[in-house]
Amino acid sequence: MTDSTAFRIGTRGSPLAIAQTRLVQAGLTALHGGLAIEEVLIKTTGDRIQDRPLADIGGKGLFTKEIDEALLEGRIDCAVHSAKDVPTWLPDGLIMPCYLPREDPRDALICGIASSLAELPAGSVVGTASLRRQAQILSRRSDLKVVPFRGNVGTRLKKLNDGDVDATLLAVAGLNRLSQLKSNMHILEIDEVLPAAGQGAVGIMCREDDYKTQEILAPLNDAKTSLCVAAERAMLDVLEGTCHTPIGALATLNGETLFLQGLIAKPDGSDLIENDHTGSADGPEQLGRELGQVLLEQAGADFMAAIRQGSE
Repeated sequence: MTDSTAFRIGTRGSPLAIAQTRLVQAGLTALHGGLAIEEVLIKTTGDRIQDRPLADIGGKGLFTKEIDEALLEGRIDCAVHSAKDVPTWLPDGLIMPCYLPREDPRDALICGIASSLAELPAGSVVGTASLRRQAQILSRRSDLKVVPFRGNVGTRLKKLNDGDVDATLLAVAGLNRLSQLKSNMHILEIDEVLPAAGQGAVGIMCREDDYKTQEILAPLNDAKTSLCVAAERAMLDVLEGTCHTPIGALATLNGETLFLQGLIAKPDGSDLIENDHTGSADGPEQLGRELGQVLLEQAGADFMAAIRQGSE
């Protein structure tokens, strides 16, 4: 960032991405009243290609790739992302030093014919683009049919209303931020469907060498969310988590104690491994790495090989 330009925030153009960017803008304006802010909309590959699962076209990084490039080239000063969409490994030269306070991290079942996964009639069709959701649904209800289901929140709700599927799952956080809470929404508890790492959190990325932007963002950072997401992403790192790998993770902070739940599964739900770990809030990355290693050991080489083979 230079003294002569506005503070440029890059974002996708989806309604949810814009809503989250406006939250960042409001926070920065409250903290830095004289800061001129420019919103820069960037269309990503993930937004352009809607007819195929993300795993088939390169992964969830397709929602961040073009924005990351703009950041590295200096065309924007920071980028606003749903933390769960950010790849496990950031591009060289970029960091994510700031998070807004986390929203509800749980998933919601949107369905007009049942109020829970258990009540869905056998053979019901559930639409989701997430292998994590797919694996957990099929692990609990192998008699359901899960089909690919992409698009922004509004698009998926319309497809559901049009009868393309019987039910779908969406993040409660996105529905809240869009004021799209529905009467046919049924929140799934953590022991039913474990969220994605970073779900409900908005992360702000910038260049590692842009100290002025880091200074601007620093007072906006929610320390509790930052600790929790750091633990979850460290677990992903050990498990080599990508969108090809059904992984769930959720950290919660109680005083100085951090509690991390983790899950890894086969996409068809035929095998699902869960565990948890407790540690000090002073070492979130260590906690995440430890739980990741425990899950790897529980899974064994054959399990991990089967997942990797299935993603090829």
